[in-house]
Amino acid sequence: MLSTARVLSLSLLALLAATPTATAAGGWTVAPAGGGRPTFYAEGEPGTTLQDTVSVTNPTGRPITVRLQATGAPITFADRGVAIPPRTRADIPFTVDVPTTAPPGDRTATITARDTKGREATVRLQLHVRGPALSALTVEHVTVHDNTITYDLVNRGTTPLTPKLAVHATGLFGTLLDRAPRTLPVRLPPGERLKLTEPWPDHPTLDAVDVRLTVTATGGAHDTADAPRRFVPWGAAAGIGVVATAGTALLLIRLRLHLRLRLRRRTELTGAVM
Repeated sequence: MLSTARVLSLSLLALLAATPTATAAGGWTVAPAGGGRPTFYAEGEPGTTLQDTVSVTNPTGRPITVRLQATGAPITFADRGVAIPPRTRADIPFTVDVPTTAPPGDRTATITARDTKGREATVRLQLHVRGPALSALTVEHVTVHDNTITYDLVNRGTTPLTPKLAVHATGLFGTLLDRAPRTLPVRLPPGERLKLTEPWPDHPTLDAVDVRLTVTATGGAHDTADAPRRFVPWGAAAGIGVVATAGTALLLIRLRLHLRLRLRRRTELTGAVM
């Protein structure tokens, strides 16, 4: 396990003690190699591989074994499990692979070392992805339901967005709904899709409606989407249909009776002449 990790004697413990470290309950520490850095800092463009070294220091009189793991970024260690003799420091190289699809901006990762007794120490890694900032979003899948309007917001840019929403609805006789832009209580990271709901409890009961959603965000992000909806009170419509059917049936009965009476009179007149 020590073939890749560099193990150094700690003859200058006093100098190392001045270095900012994260200390586990067992007395051992973890910190960026080189001294003087409280956290790791890495910067690069999407698709690049960055390198650094983490130091695990064991100032005690007994050996320890630690296992390294990382969260928040794709980090690969030269050795994940390292045995460290007493009064010794192990330097473990690692790489950070910046995804090719990573949007520009800052993100935080952590490197954690844990010994065999479950004691652990953690040091942060700040990753800055270089690239142009682009603000863009789309509004998709707008659907008008009985009391709500549902829609999807998609961040198509490279920066986090806090969108604003305006709602406008028009019926056969003019404007039915006109809500001014308001900030939504969401934060939309790059590439993320959110399904949201807008309440509309006071919609018309009988009308042909066109709903338009307009979404904006800082940096010039802007999009609109429309959806039609026909509101029909089906219970009343069914009642009207029943009345119409009954009226038609009554009219046919009356017409049939009228024809029978006319035929009977004609027959009677014909028999009288003969």
